[in-house]
Amino acid sequence: MDEKEFVEQLNKAQDLMIQEKYNEAINLIEEIKEIEKNSDFNYNLTHRLYQLDSNIHSLFNQQVILNHINEISKKQGSISFQEINLLIKKSTKLDLSDDILRREIELLILRNLLNCEIDGNLLKF
Repeated sequence: MDEKEFVEQLNKAQDLMIQEKYNEAINLIEEIKEIEKNSDFNYNLTHRLYQLDSNIHSLFNQQVILNHINEISKKQGSISFQEINLLIKKSTKLDLSDDILRREIELLILRNLLNCEIDGNLLKF
């Protein structure tokens, strides 16, 4: 694959991310990463690839977390990060560390997608 095709694939992955088609974007990024391993693209393209990979995974995580928290908040006034993580692990294949879960929830709050507060180890709705 030449650089032009590589950039086109990166742009396609970014478009999928914008369209919130995270699973498709993640699959495409994994394919691109395999190509990159066997190629010698310039640093800027490699950096863009791994930045996009990180962003797509983060947005995917946030989507899953937000869906779960929206359901939880209808039934409960608060929940611990560990409980959220257990619920997510039980119903999806997503296995996040507590630190990553906390960071993603903080990002959801900063993006005004989640209206709650963090009190120590609790998320209060």
